[in-house]
Amino acid sequence: MMRTGFLNLPYLAGFMLFMNVVFSSDYASYSGSFLRMGTTARSIAMGSGFTAELDQGFTAYHNPAGISFVTNRQASVTNHSLQLDRNFYVASFETNLPPTAGIGIAWIRAGVNQIDGRTEEGEHTGFLSTSEDAYFISFGQKLRPWLSVGINIKLLRLQLPMNESGLVGSGMGFDLGIIIRPSPPLSIGLVIQDLNSNYLWQTSEVFAEQGRIYKEQFPVIYRIGTNYRSKRIYFVGDFGVITDYEDVLGIPIRFGGEYQYKENYFFRAGFGNSRVSLGVGMKYILFNEKDSSIDYAFVTEPALNFAHVFTVSIQF
Repeated sequence: MMRTGFLNLPYLAGFMLFMNVVFSSDYASYSGSFLRMGTTARSIAMGSGFTAELDQGFTAYHNPAGISFVTNRQASVTNHSLQLDRNFYVASFETNLPPTAGIGIAWIRAGVNQIDGRTEEGEHTGFLSTSEDAYFISFGQKLRPWLSVGINIKLLRLQLPMNESGLVGSGMGFDLGIIIRPSPPLSIGLVIQDLNSNYLWQTSEVFAEQGRIYKEQFPVIYRIGTNYRSKRIYFVGDFGVITDYEDVLGIPIRFGGEYQYKENYFFRAGFGNSRVSLGVGMKYILFNEKDSSIDYAFVTEPALNFAHVFTVSIQF
């Protein structure tokens, strides 16, 4: 007898992953891609699906509403070891703001070094570099013990390499978030990322009469996510829509899990941002019990590249 109304979950999951990879090529080349790579080793190892999760390394990056649930001061430093002379660094500081709020500041920097500079005749002029920077100012406020809202204000800067002079684009953007925690650790998170984020370019100083002023918009991302704990296994995930204000560029799905071994050791795996990742983590004592952690993620990138991500964080 034919079964109707049956949902083939493995088939559906495979189809969604396939569509995620296909769509990712549509938005990977858009401006602000360094802000869509992820940040801390723990979150990347679990697929970066942290819209509803409180990441000790950088809570506000995933959802600024989460910063109001931070109970201590926390700081972290992350280094992404990338191929092709690329570099990626993250530094973050967050603290509670009694009685019901939290604030934070952070810096994300991505760049490429050792770019071979040449004249129009092909003569070597030196090695150049390019960099993108984002400076975060974050604020979150609890409206109820179980409900919080938040905002990230992001100051953006991109420096392009040129032989005689540099070309710099700058701008500002925002993230808006909501977190609902009906019964912690269960959370539901919603966030809008890169709202009105852009680079504003003035090229007349470089190209003289041909120069002009124009605005380069970032794609806007809408995400909803949740988490779930089953004994020593912790699951996170989110679903998103990426748009250029007119068309849908992608529908990314990110998910992952963490297994806790004893009290201080963690093993992780996930899929997100078109990358498969594995990772480990350890909590240790620096000044107080379990106030510090070190995390590592191994990430497979498109085109058979890979990356190593290290994060050191502390609560005080």
